Amino acid sequence: MGFFKDWGSFMVEGSRSFARWEVENARIILGDKKRIWLLCLMLIPALLGGWAYADEIGQALPTVIGGKEAYSPSFYSLYIFFVSIFVGVGAGLISGCIGAGGGFIIAPALMSAGVKGILAVGTDLFHIFAKAIMGSVLHRKMGNVSVPLAFVFLIGAIVGTTVGAGINRALYNVNPVLSDAFITTVYTVMLGFLGFYGMYDYFSAKKAGHSGGAHDTSEGAGMTGIAKKLQSVNLPPMVSFDQGLIPGGRKISWVFLVLSGILVGMAAGIMGVGGGFLTFPIFVYILGVSSLTTVGTDIFQIVFTAGYGAITQYAIYGFIFYTLAMGMLLGSLVGIQVGALVTKVVPGITIRGFFALSVMAGFVNRFFALPKKMVAMGYLPESLAGFTKGMDTVGMYLFFIVIALFGIWVFGAFFKNIKTLKYED
Repeated sequence: MGFFKDWGSFMVEGSRSFARWEVENARIILGDKKRIWLLCLMLIPALLGGWAYADEIGQALPTVIGGKEAYSPSFYSLYIFFVSIFVGVGAGLISGCIGAGGGFIIAPALMSAGVKGILAVGTDLFHIFAKAIMGSVLHRKMGNVSVPLAFVFLIGAIVGTTVGAGINRALYNVNPVLSDAFITTVYTVMLGFLGFYGMYDYFSAKKAGHSGGAHDTSEGAGMTGIAKKLQSVNLPPMVSFDQGLIPGGRKISWVFLVLSGILVGMAAGIMGVGGGFLTFPIFVYILGVSSLTTVGTDIFQIVFTAGYGAITQYAIYGFIFYTLAMGMLLGSLVGIQVGALVTKVVPGITIRGFFALSVMAGFVNRFFALPKKMVAMGYLPESLAGFTKGMDTVGMYLFFIVIALFGIWVFGAFFKNIKTLKYED
């Protein structure tokens, strides 16, 4: 149970750190007129491509970069653009209100809507990259970025992203259904662990009468036992960091930084989540980096990891969908703002409950989708096709119903308390 609790706390803190990054980016983008105009310019190709020139663009895409087939069954249309906005709003509400990375629901949502897994991952990664570039605050955070730490870490992150995305593409080339099954399995395991831990955490907090919300965080300023052990290992070259925060600073072998980068990069390449949900807990709890330095480095690595993965590992192969990415970006910016405001008028324990429920909905969605893919690949008998199709449909409806009800509840709380929120602002 001790390991389960420690690992659960590790994953939840990573999810929360990614949500904090998303909320900060949204505020920066919407708080600057120039960035808003840039967003409008980026939306023009999505609107034109999804309406006026849909067929022409689809036919013109060469096979070598995916062609029309890579975008099936929903390549360019205004309908899927508006669906992507809905998905973005849901993800934004989860990030802003619950304080957990809403990006975790994007790939499952797109796959449930009929988008191939590899396209959902590539598009999600590109959407994160676009958000990172538009909301980049590197010029404000460079004081908290250890350049040697970031540089060595990014070496591993680039290697990991290349390997993770390469696995996705290789499986897709063998069998697109196999690729979908692999991505679905990864999300099932991760969302299942987070979901069950979230439920355990919610009921434990409720039983203990704890009212803190999902935004409650631990800065992780103290050194953990494993961090002390790793920093005591002398495998040169040693990378120094935190000199301005701790007398004499701290040092760690480049090997551990590269290995951490590989892990984060593989997660980004396979799942399309930018890797930010792993950077914070790994740096603070495993490597022993101060939370201040970690925040700056996290922002730094997301820009480069997501950008490298989106462009070099997915875009050039035709596995991103610009229309979807821009719709999700637009929707998430709105959702994050509304969600963040609602946290001021909603009990923290309620937010914890919705965190657990939303993640469990994603788990059920992916878990119920797996049997259908097993039948398609011949691992389960064809006689189960009808049953597994029904399971997939049930999982899809449950997922979207939960997210829709959550959205209705958040917007209801927002409009119900709008006068209070205006007064607080």
